[in-house]
Amino acid sequence: MVKIIDEIKKDIKKGVEAVEEVVEKGAEVIEEVVEKLTGKELEKTAEKESLKTEEKSSEVPKEKSIEERKKELLEKVKKLSKKVDVTKTEELKEKVKIKKRADMLIPLEEYVKAGIYLGTKVVTPDMKPFVYRRRADGLAIFNTDLIDEKLKEGIEYLSKFDAKDIILVCKRQAGWKAAKMFSYLTGIRTFTKKYPAGILTNTQLPDFFENELTIVTDSWLDKNGLNDTVNVNKKVLMVCDTNNFSKGADQVIIGNNKSPKSLGVIFYLLTRGFCKAKEIEVKIPDLEWWTEESDDFNKGARKGV
Repeated sequence: MVKIIDEIKKDIKKGVEAVEEVVEKGAEVIEEVVEKLTGKELEKTAEKESLKTEEKSSEVPKEKSIEERKKELLEKVKKLSKKVDVTKTEELKEKVKIKKRADMLIPLEEYVKAGIYLGTKVVTPDMKPFVYRRRADGLAIFNTDLIDEKLKEGIEYLSKFDAKDIILVCKRQAGWKAAKMFSYLTGIRTFTKKYPAGILTNTQLPDFFENELTIVTDSWLDKNGLNDTVNVNKKVLMVCDTNNFSKGADQVIIGNNKSPKSLGVIFYLLTRGFCKAKEIEVKIPDLEWWTEESDDFNKGARKGV
């Protein structure tokens, strides 16, 4: 019995030792796992911290470099601004105006003196783009720069045709003197007072003839000549005031077409431009004759050819 008890004690002792050995080994494994996991976490944490440090370190120099570049650029601008003569906007505009006026067909003062810029109280949609402003009394004012430009275009357009193929229609009495001189110097056939209706369209008329261009002084008064020209599909060069419609015109000259002085300027410039382009050697009366109050055509004619 004693022997049996001793053997049982020995077996229990061996079992306890075995269990203790297993526990020790398990503890070792757990420690290894914990160490590995802790090491990885520490590595990750270290990596994150290093990345943050790198980002911070990279951000600081970039900000500094941008600031430095700004400073460098500002310094360069300051140096260049000292060397370059900067012109103010208003001064530049004034220079452009002076250059434009230097290239005008006649001095701006002459346009103003003749009142070519004065329109009427009525402004048609066709003429609206050329109007600069309205006066206190309601009269519309043409832009003088545009008047000059349209006259240049008109002269160039007129010069494409021969004198024998052009007619001028001017029913308004204010333009008769200048129109006659225009005809006298250029050789262009002119109708004042009355335009014989059908002269361009009715082949049965004894004085029928064909033309290529009709100069219309006022589309309201000279509507017969305008309509005949449009009906036979010929070209029209039209002088338009603010109350005129430009329908039917192939080329427009803008300006006051009711004043003798204004029409004098227009016909003077057309005469001068056409004669120069066609190399017609004539002595053209000076601008003063075209704009003076006198209706004495012969006085100007004596100054002619």
